[in-house]
Amino acid sequence: MEKHDLLHEFPQYKEKIHELKTQNQHFRKFFDDYNKTNKHIHRIESGAEVAIDEHLNELRTHRVFLKDQLYSLLQQ
Repeated sequence: MEKHDLLHEFPQYKEKIHELKTQNQHFRKFFDDYNKTNKHIHRIESGAEVAIDEHLNELRTHRVFLKDQLYSLLQQ
């Protein structure tokens, strides 16, 4: 399974991710939601949790949305 945590997605922003996590509530909210969604997807993909394909696709779409928001904040 492919890793989708932010440090694997954006290794070039490692320090900025840490900085924004601790200093920017808006970033932290997206960060926490991204991690929660990513873990949920991983549970389904690993077979630890059962879900219909439609739900898994919705979660993946939400993860992409969150990643886009986080990336936008990292670029500022």
